[in-house]
Amino acid sequence: MSGCRDCTGCCPASGRPDDKREYVVALAGNANVGKSATFNQLTGVDQEIGNWPGKTVERAEGLLQYRGQRIRVIDLPGIYSITALSTEEQVSREFIAHDHPDVVVNIVDASALERNLFFTLQLAELESPMILAINQVDLAAQKGIRIDTEKLSGLLGVPVIPTIAIQGKGIADLSDAIVGAVHDRPKPHTIPYGKEVEDRILKIMQLLPAGAGGYPPRWTAIKLLEGDPDTVWEVKKSAPDAASAAQAYARELERIHGEPAGTVLSGERYHAAERMVSEVM
Repeated sequence: MSGCRDCTGCCPASGRPDDKREYVVALAGNANVGKSATFNQLTGVDQEIGNWPGKTVERAEGLLQYRGQRIRVIDLPGIYSITALSTEEQVSREFIAHDHPDVVVNIVDASALERNLFFTLQLAELESPMILAINQVDLAAQKGIRIDTEKLSGLLGVPVIPTIAIQGKGIADLSDAIVGAVHDRPKPHTIPYGKEVEDRILKIMQLLPAGAGGYPPRWTAIKLLEGDPDTVWEVKKSAPDAASAAQAYARELERIHGEPAGTVLSGERYHAAERMVSEVM
């Protein structure tokens, strides 16, 4: 990277006073999207590799010093969902929801945008401040694929940065976006699903006390509809009526659609991703 990556004081280009706090940024995404290459470009040789506490899953973290900011970068495991069915999913979900990183950088493959946005929409449901880094735009261009990043940013409500991480291209722009986001904390838009699903999500949210399940209310309502075991167990302790109602609503969706509510929710995310891609690709 060029510019003032290693500067330690106030930089005129940053427009911000020297900030001594160390911020935390998590890199999240599917496997094989260039997440590790992005991590290496952001942190250089200043890295620590170990395991997550009590887990056999590798934990990589490093330090990005850029425009007077110290930013701890955590490279989360490459996963395809955050349903906590695997150790990798559990680690990622708990870190984002409970450790509250200042920003989540979701890295996606430009050539497989629709498939990757399925994961993006799950991250959006966690309501963490987010940046979308669209990687491997060069390979996508070779396939005739171009993405309107400005329009996608408007749809998602978060910064969208094109990168070619393995070549270091776009990393300065991504670093600028990270520095801005740790202060501005851009929250993704709520992406609405079909009316039948949205009506039931809202009804469940109205039954949830503050902090039930330890996650945002909309996320919790969706996970209850999906029958996520961890969420159901947690909510039953503090809001048994909400857990029971969610089971009834899930059965209603199953009767309407002829398939399990979890499958219905997955289909809603895929349809939402498909709509976005049709507008921006």
